[in-house]
Formats: sequence, C-alpha cells, structure tokens
Amino acid sequence: MKPSGLCIALAVSLAASGISAAAINPQYKQLAGPPSEFASMQPIAAGANAISSKSALLQVALSPDGRGGRAWSGSLPAESGHLHFMVFSGNGAALQVELRGPDGATRTLTRDSAGVATHAQFGIAGASYPADAYALDSLPAGSWNITLRSNDPKASGRGYLLLEGDPATRLMSYPSGSHQFVGQNVQIAALLSHLNANGTNLLGNAAGKIVRANLRVTAPDGTVSVYPMADDGRHGDGVARDGTWGGQFPARAVGNYLAQVQVESVGPDGQHQIRTAEHIVPIVAQTLQMRSEQAVGLASTPGRVEISLPASETGGRGHYRAYAEVWGTGSGGKMVPVAWISGMTERSGNGFPLGLDQRWVARASAHAPFELRNVRIEDPDNFVTLAAASHMGLSLPPVPQSVATQAQAAPDEAMTMGPRPAAAPVHTMGTGSKLLLVHGYCSSLVWPASQFSNAAVFSDPNANRTNDQFALKILAFGNTWHDYGIVAHSQGGLASLHLYTYYWSGLDYVTSGSRLIQSVGSPYQGTNLAGVLASIGSWFGVGCGSNSSLTYSGASAWLAGIPTANRAKVNYYTTSFTTYWWRPSWCNAGAELVLDDPNDGVTEYAYDQLPGAVNRGHTYGQCHTTNMDYPAQYLDSSRNATMNANAAR
Repeated sequence: MKPSGLCIALAVSLAASGISAAAINPQYKQLAGPPSEFASMQPIAAGANAISSKSALLQVALSPDGRGGRAWSGSLPAESGHLHFMVFSGNGAALQVELRGPDGATRTLTRDSAGVATHAQFGIAGASYPADAYALDSLPAGSWNITLRSNDPKASGRGYLLLEGDPATRLMSYPSGSHQFVGQNVQIAALLSHLNANGTNLLGNAAGKIVRANLRVTAPDGTVSVYPMADDGRHGDGVARDGTWGGQFPARAVGNYLAQVQVESVGPDGQHQIRTAEHIVPIVAQTLQMRSEQAVGLASTPGRVEISLPASETGGRGHYRAYAEVWGTGSGGKMVPVAWISGMTERSGNGFPLGLDQRWVARASAHAPFELRNVRIEDPDNFVTLAAASHMGLSLPPVPQSVATQAQAAPDEAMTMGPRPAAAPVHTMGTGSKLLLVHGYCSSLVWPASQFSNAAVFSDPNANRTNDQFALKILAFGNTWHDYGIVAHSQGGLASLHLYTYYWSGLDYVTSGSRLIQSVGSPYQGTNLAGVLASIGSWFGVGCGSNSSLTYSGASAWLAGIPTANRAKVNYYTTSFTTYWWRPSWCNAGAELVLDDPNDGVTEYAYDQLPGAVNRGHTYGQCHTTNMDYPAQYLDSSRNATMNANAAR
C-alpha cells in the first residue's frame, strides 16, 4: 500500500548508500501466505544460529625487540600434536616465526620453509589479505612459545595470528538477548562443546572447563574495550556454574560492533585450549513504538484491505520490513488462523500499511472478531525488531460475496504478492529483455560475459552493502530494461532473492526462460568468515568493512521473512575443493582453519543451502574466487552454458 512518491527519509537513506531514490522509485510488494508457513516466517531462537568455532584469532602488536627489529611473543597449545596457524602482517611483509616447544626444542620458520609454509591470500576479493600459513604435525603436545619477528624497524606494528584447534572441541557463542538498540547492554553467551570418541556431543562443563573468558569489543568508531565474562548467573549466562559464560557491553552508537569472545579452557584430556568467536552486532536506533492495541483494516480496492499497523515513528529511516499473522473467529467460536502478511512498508497516515487479499479470510471461513498476532516491524538492513506486539485487535470490513465465491481457488499472484502496479515507472522507463550478471560482496566483475548471450554486467565494485541496499542497486541498474533474469555470485544471490521478494522489478515481467534467479556460491545461511574478515580489516584499517547480512545470525534474521514460494524461484549451485585420501586439500589454507568441510574457501556447503529452492548440484574442484587452490567457480564454462540456456530474460 505504498504512496506514489518516496518519503524524504527513504530518499536520504538511499542517498547515504549511493543509491538514487528518484532513479528507482521502488514499488513494494504486498506479501501474504497460508497459516502453514507461520513457523517458517518466525525468527529462530538465539542459540540456534550460534558460531561454532574450532579456531582462535589472536591480535598481534609488534614492539621494538632491542635488536633493531620488532617482535611479539605468545603461547600456543599444540592440541593433538598439531600446530596449524596463519600469520598476517598487515602490509604483506614476511614475519619470521620462532617456536620453542615444551621439550625445549626450537624451530625458526619463514614463508620459504619447505614442507610447512604456504604463502596465500585469505578472504573475499577486496576483503582479501596476504598471509603465511604454517602446518606442523607430530609435535610434543603442550604449550609452545611463539615469537613473530621482523628485522625491519619500520615494519607494521599490527598483525594477526589465526590458530586452528582440535575440531572435536568447539566454542559455541551467540547473542543471548534481543537488545540491539543504542543505550542498551548487548549480551553474548559462550560454552564449549566436545565430540567424544563415542560420537556423543558433550556441552558445557561436560565438554571442558573454561578458565578465562573475555569480550573484546570494537565500536563503530574504532574504539576497543575489553569486558570480562562470567558463569555466575548475572551476565546473561543463565544458571550459575553450568558451563555457559556470559558477558555484556554497552551500545553507545548506531553501527556495527565487532564483539570477539576470547576463551581459554582445559579439555576433557587436561590439555590447554584457546578459542575465539567473532560476532558482528548491528546496533540501531529505536525509531518506532507501538501506540495502540488495535489495528484498523480499510477496503482499498475491491477484494483488498489495507491494514494499518499503529506505530509512531521518531527520526525514522523511511521504510521497514513488517510482518503479522491474521486470525479470525471460526464457526465454533474459536480463533482460527487466516494468513500471514508482510512486506516493506513506510509511514502512511497514522500507521504502517500492509495489504490483505480478502480471499484469505473467506478461505479460512473466518469472521469477526479478528486479531493480529506476532506483529513485528523491523529495520530493513539488519532486521532488528523495532516495534512488536504479541496480540493486537483488528477490525476488518465484511468480505464481498463476489470475493467469497473465488476463495477456494489456488492462491494466485495477487493473493501472495499483491496487485501489480498500474503505472510503475520501473516498467515504463526501460525496454527490451536482458540477463543480468551480478557479482557479490566486496567484488567486481567476475562473470565472463562472453559466455552469456544478451547479457548485461552489473558493477558495484568493492562495495559493502546490506541485502536491501544491494537489491536496490540491482533494481536501479535493471531499470534500463523492461524485464530480466539474474545469474548471481555470492551475496549477489541473496540480494537478487531479496529484490524479487520485496520489490516489483523486471524479474516479475520476464516472458521466456525457466530459471528466474540462478546463483553460485551464495551463503544463504551465512559464513563464519564474515566476522573474522571484519576483525582483521578493522585492525589493519583496510577492507570493505563489516557486513551483518553475511553472518549466521544476520542471514537467519533475513531468511525469516523470505516466503517458500519466493525461494522456489532460485536455482543454486555449490562447489568445494577435491578431497584426496593420500594428501591434504583445500581451497584456501587460512579458510580451512575456520570453516568446516566441504567448503569453497568462503562458504561451507551446509550454509550454502537455501531450503525451498532448487539445488542444481555440487561440483568438486572449484573454489569461491580466484587466488585459491582450484579454479574459481564462476569460470566453469559448462555450467555457465547451462545457466545461459535456461536463464529467464
């Protein structure tokens, strides 16, 4: 139920992202679906998208060593006799590694050390960092002293060391509260898990003993603070001494906070361990408040109702994602589910409108009194709930008889996405059909355009955008044509699905081809690299910045609003390195310290999956991008030919 012109707040928001509101004038879809989808449209519990970390990212600060160079020293546990780690110097310069074992034996390593050292890039395209990877095996178990040294007194004083631990023991960490507003304290919980020899997964105290835990928090302005964590029942950790530790930090500004959980522990075998988990925590201003316990639905066009969610806005950003369940009274006098309604919305009159086709009411044989349940209005970038109500009264006009007679037919587009705009500028500005080739996060031109016909290359080089901002950029680019399909890489797949779900675009007007959106290597459920790369980039002052859309929790919050029918429009492919029984193999030596197998060097197979979409298969021997140990997945000419032949245009 969107006004013909964008409000000023939305124009300002888009301008801040480098997007011209006048150029796109987005038209919001009015989403709806059956009660059977209620559960899939709800955010999952906090612990269900926990980071499961087998590694530790340790900050390195080199200082003068008295010998004309700079050095840093620390201690690393050789769990199960292995030391697998990666060293980042910030400027790519080599750092000498000196190790002293528990038996007093010493080793000096450089990036040229045969058999144990590999020089590689770690990350994603523009958020990629040079580093040296070391793999030492069959070592005496215990703590090894390590010194990183540079003989150049002008060398960068900043670095990182990424250490892989025994994957049987994990740090499970997740935000334990829903507090993500300026002025609130953000809570994060952490506990250990351990997979024993019998295949039993032990949790908390049964998995080991945490002896020390801290939260290292980097604020949006770069300020770093450290907060203690505890298992005392007073830090968002649940019951005291149950093995779950908690910590909290104050959110004083809008923006992404980087919160690293740092844990030292002793495993079931008595061995010392260190683990970290890197969270990107978006903090927003609470610009909305529910101001009534009653929503009003008014007839807008024949058979349709505009339901106004009664929320007040203070200094808002213009548009939001909203969701509500419609319930009515059944023939037996009990409340019955009618439908869910959702979509992007902006303030109109005294509230925020969502559309409802009255055929949903007739299908449920529902009558007054009606109510809304599980109402939430979220910011469109991070999907933080700004205003919510568990129950709310709802007044609806009677269902016209002409509408009731059509109710039992299968839901059509008007029921699930709302009526098509009668005169949307997006469909009068452009002509012709195209296939759009879309890249991903912090990337640029990846698709070989010569392998696709009648294609146009979307380019937003080395940018860091949320799914919503990314989708609006694609929409602005696509306005050149009347209709188009999309072939997307990495985050481009998420942004394309977001575009199709929430905005009317050329995706809705294609007339040929069987596959509307095709993607390769898209982390639909997030990647653990998101927090690691954001932390490294923040420390070095380079990279594309933090992106909560790519985290486990951020992707989960986004997916909670993507209907099953929309997911079915996506055809996706996944890849990973080739496995060999006689030698180690990976896409990226550093990513292998963080990700579980199989992975493509950026995303794990398990988190590439998009439930409800069409899985077109997995290919071994291909990696996420260039500068990895196998060819980049987007260069597969055979798969590209298949996508080209089936693409919608």
